[in-house]
Amino acid sequence: ARAREDAGLRRRLLPRDGGHGGLIDLASNDYLGLCRDPRLAAGAARAVREYGTGATGSRLVTGTTELHAELDRRLAAFTGTAAGLVFSSGYLANLGAVATLGGPDVLVVSDRANHASIVDACRLSRSRVEITPHRDVAAVRRALAGRREPHALVVTDAVFSVDGDLAPLAALHAAARAHGALLVVDEAHALGVVGDGGRGAAHAAGLAGEPDVVLTLTLSKALASQGGAVLGAPEVIATLVEAGRAFIFDTGLAPAAVGAALAALDVLAAEPGL
Repeated sequence: ARAREDAGLRRRLLPRDGGHGGLIDLASNDYLGLCRDPRLAAGAARAVREYGTGATGSRLVTGTTELHAELDRRLAAFTGTAAGLVFSSGYLANLGAVATLGGPDVLVVSDRANHASIVDACRLSRSRVEITPHRDVAAVRRALAGRREPHALVVTDAVFSVDGDLAPLAALHAAARAHGALLVVDEAHALGVVGDGGRGAAHAAGLAGEPDVVLTLTLSKALASQGGAVLGAPEVIATLVEAGRAFIFDTGLAPAAVGAALAALDVLAAEPGL
């Protein structure tokens, strides 16, 4: 702790009040300014009145309400994918997707600038992981061509959280498909921001609904709620339900967050100009 203090690296929590003290907030992830939108607050309140304050259990036990199932469907439809599965955080969605689809017989190829949740997911996957230079499609091709494992995942942020640049998704998908790999794209910073009506970077790249593309996302940024999701082919979603430890053993997303996220999707549908 002293060494971190001397290096200026100590982390501290700084509580804020509800009104930001008259300051303009340029630090939050509330990309579309919906966090205080009364339509989202009303959606959250309706969900609490009907379902209570908590999901009451994991989604495989009592934690899947009709609202959760609706959000699974609505997120998939909004992004143009076949099926969806809501997690209690975007971090867990990445852990669930990569750790479950990975394994000792799977090479994971990961961009060096990927989010920490992807880094941790790679470590949990028990896969051999090859880190490639940022946005370097040629390096991805070389890693896939030289692999000894029968299966492979290529994992990338859609919009990189620090640099703010876009992944070359069309080229990455072509490389992955040529070598029989799945492409996993984290849309956390792209949903609501990139593409027609904010449908995400994969949709904008023409990859929506491709069976070898898996999307992860968070509800806590453009949708101004909390939680995450994995979207993709029905076989992928079924695998996560069957074997995804980050899904199976976690309490379901609180109803208020589900209600707010559904309301945010309504706002995006009504106001695509956002």
